[in-house]
Parts: sequence; structure tokens; C-alpha cells
Amino acid sequence: MGCPLLRNALAAGLVLVLLSKGSCVHGAEFGHLPDNITVLEGESVTLRCRIDEEVTHKAWLNRSNILFTGTDKWSLDKRVTLVNSNNSDFSIHIDKVQVTDEGPYTCTFQANNKPRIAHVYLIVQVPARIVNISKNVSVNEGENVNLYCLAVGRPEPTVTWKDQKYGLVSEGEFLDITEIKRQQAEDYECITNNGVAPPDQRKVKVTVNYPPMITDMKNMPAHLGKTAILRCEAMAVPPASFEWYRDDHRPVESDNTLRIKNEKTRSLLLFTNVTEKHFGNYTCFASNRLGASNASMLLFRKLSRRTNYVQVRTLDTVHIYASPRFRKYADIYLV
Repeated sequence: MGCPLLRNALAAGLVLVLLSKGSCVHGAEFGHLPDNITVLEGESVTLRCRIDEEVTHKAWLNRSNILFTGTDKWSLDKRVTLVNSNNSDFSIHIDKVQVTDEGPYTCTFQANNKPRIAHVYLIVQVPARIVNISKNVSVNEGENVNLYCLAVGRPEPTVTWKDQKYGLVSEGEFLDITEIKRQQAEDYECITNNGVAPPDQRKVKVTVNYPPMITDMKNMPAHLGKTAILRCEAMAVPPASFEWYRDDHRPVESDNTLRIKNEKTRSLLLFTNVTEKHFGNYTCFASNRLGASNASMLLFRKLSRRTNYVQVRTLDTVHIYASPRFRKYADIYLV
């Protein structure tokens, strides 16, 4: 890749006018210059002209800007220095290369009263880098989510979104999720790459809020004087708050025989010494700012004869009733 012929001719002519006459030096053979030199931003590079022909004048140019005429420096850039100017080598060095240094460089000289020109094109590469990305987001289930990831680099980088949970991949800077479900709550990773350096990667955490849904409740048998536990587990984001009620709707409170233990996703009723008053129906109520759910369960005396029970389920509540066939046992022991 080189400059247009007209620019080359004008540049060479300008140099020949500016160069003062002096003693002859050996000429340069420029066939060794590559067409392109690639360097990373921030690295250094040396551009060389090999000399094996008698010349009278020589110079380095960047586009139409003169850098050196012989040993005289015309460039004001301190990063550009003359490495060699002798009978066999005429080379310049650029320290800490910048993107603005990219472009055509010309080594020109006069040999046998004829201008000679050789070109090299400096390519400056910049590793792909993420410069702007969505912050962590929290949305309610059913809403739309729009994520973005902006990257720069030379050459132009690719941008890919990766689903960490399922490994799905989406190409492009933007990731749109329509009517997000709770199962889609996870970290989404943006990866940008242009082959210059290892990919740059960053993650966005997507939190999906939804109301409580009670997932674990069981009727529990118990012996008088023994311990017993009623469990109520509810999935919810943000985590649910729990309350317990007895069958007459009185809130359950802790005492010396009963303790309530609330954890992140569940609540436990801990009976340390079961008495007759503890048998009955208990309702667990789980709630957060998005809604509530409740379920009922039974603490009953464990019988020597088997008692059957019928479970009746409504949308949010589970009630347990003794089978009519065994009602007489239920009347004696359940209340």
C-alpha cells in the first residue's frame, strides 16, 4: 500500500529542492522495504533504508511532511529519531507509536541526478477494548431488557453476547430480551475481539423479580412430648417475608415450646415439646413487594392405626382434611 503517484512525485520534488548539495554518499537499494509494517499502539518501530548505491541527497517523509533531510531533523515530534545515516543505512525510529502515526512513509534520495523513491505503509493496531457497557439491571418478570456493549479497536472488533447459563450466543453490540422470565436471570457476558490481543470481556448481572411461590409444604405427624418441624419454602425475588397463622387466624408467636426460624428461602416452625394445644392447622404466608402466596399444613398426632387424609388444593392455598372413612379418629386426635 503506498501514496498516489502524483503525491510521490511532488514530495520527491520538494525534497530535491530543499536538500543542499554536498559530497556524495553510497546509494540505497530500497527493494528490501516491505509494503506494510504492522505494529501495536504503544510499541516502537524502526523504518530502514538499506544503501548500496551512490547517492547525493536523501530524506524521510511521512505523507507530504518532511521528517529528515540527511541528518537534519525537520519533524518537531520528539518520538521520531534518526537511527542511522551512513553509507549503508538510513533509518528512522518512532517511539511509542500512536494511531495518528499510521500511514505511508517515504524514503527518497537522488542517485545519478535522478530521484528515487521507496514506500512503506505503517499499520497501527489497537487491541479490542470495551469502553461502555450496561450496568447491572433489576427488572420485574415480563418486562423487556435491553443491554448494550460498545467496543473500540483497530481493526474494527466484533462484539458477542454470551448467555452464561445456557451458552447461547448473540452477535452485535445490543442484546434485547423480550418479556424476560425468571429462568433468564443470570450474568450475561460481552466479549469483544479483533485478533490483535486476547479478547476483552465484561459481565452484566440481570436480576428478575417475581412474587413468592410456595414450593415445599408437608403435613407432619408428631408425638406428645417430642420435637416436630413444619417447613414452608418459597421462591421469590426479592426474598419473601414469612408469617405463620393458626386455624383461627391468630398470628403464631414464639414461646418456650415453639420457635419460628426464618431463613433466606424458607421458614420453620420448631416445636421443642409437642402438647395437645399444638395439634391443628397452620398457614404459612409468604410475601414481597410484588405479591403474596400462602399454604396450609397440618400438625397431627401420629396414630397407631393409619389415618387417610384428603388434600384439597386451591390456587394459593393447600388445605388438608381427614378422610370421612376415618373421621372418628380425626375428631379425637386432630383438634
